[in-house]
Amino acid sequence: MVSDLRPATAESAAATTPAPGPARARRHHGAVAGYAFVLPGFILYAVIILYPAVRTFLMSLQDFNIAPGAVSTFIGLDNYVRAIQDPVLQQSFVNAAFYMVATVPAQIVLGLFVAVLLDSRLPGRTVYRVLFYVPVITSWVVVSLLFQYLFSTDRGVINWFLVDVTHLAAENVNWLGERWSAMIAISLLGIWKGIGWSMLIFLAALSGVPRELHEAAALDGAGVFRRFRYVTMPFIRGTLSVVIILLVIGGFNVFTSVLLMTDGGPQDQTQVPLTYMYKQAFTFLDFGYGSSISFLLTLVVLAFAGLQYWLTARKGQEGTTS
Repeated sequence: MVSDLRPATAESAAATTPAPGPARARRHHGAVAGYAFVLPGFILYAVIILYPAVRTFLMSLQDFNIAPGAVSTFIGLDNYVRAIQDPVLQQSFVNAAFYMVATVPAQIVLGLFVAVLLDSRLPGRTVYRVLFYVPVITSWVVVSLLFQYLFSTDRGVINWFLVDVTHLAAENVNWLGERWSAMIAISLLGIWKGIGWSMLIFLAALSGVPRELHEAAALDGAGVFRRFRYVTMPFIRGTLSVVIILLVIGGFNVFTSVLLMTDGGPQDQTQVPLTYMYKQAFTFLDFGYGSSISFLLTLVVLAFAGLQYWLTARKGQEGTTS
């Protein structure tokens, strides 16, 4: 009786088990379809990002001559050695670091503060959201020229307010004619323009915080600050880390505001890496040296972003283990 059942069981098992051939064909078809969807985006990425990056790196290894028919000479790492020893480039990295330190914490603190306010039941909060976000979508050229006018030595609104209205200053301040005062003006522009962007990201993160947890914490006697620290912050910590990384990258890549407000002056004192690279490449036509500056800036930005990512991952692991 048992021997009669064994063949039937094997046949039924074979009938219910799908053949390996059709399953493999389906997987192959799915992989081909996936590659077909990814391929256009990869081609676009290769044409716009990869090829220019490789071309720029090769250019940085040459004494590049842009003249038609001219021959470019391979010089190896000479451009990088020159860049490392260039005092103006060193000063430009210090200026970029100052800009980053001045703008990143301010954008985070003010953006998060505004986001928390607008996440509450504030009357007219939609209007306030739009008003805070308008600077983000306004052209860098427009706002840079606006701030150049505000901080102008002779006709600037800031000097008019300090000298004629409040009498806090005895004479006009040459804001854009001195290194650190110019960097402060440029940093104020970066902060004003970036608050709305940080606010929008934090608003999206705050929408994911359960209201029930705030209500339960309030019933337990937790105040506003304790609820923010122990309820809100754990939910938005990941978003905060992403915002910090993006703002650090953006801080080192400051360009338009410096170019239009000071053009790196006076005497290259307010140069940042991108404006100095632009000057070397498009004013002096030294494209090899300008390309080496761009790659050095890329390495610095990647180092800061990698460090921030490592610190974030480490804090996340410590929070999980604790």
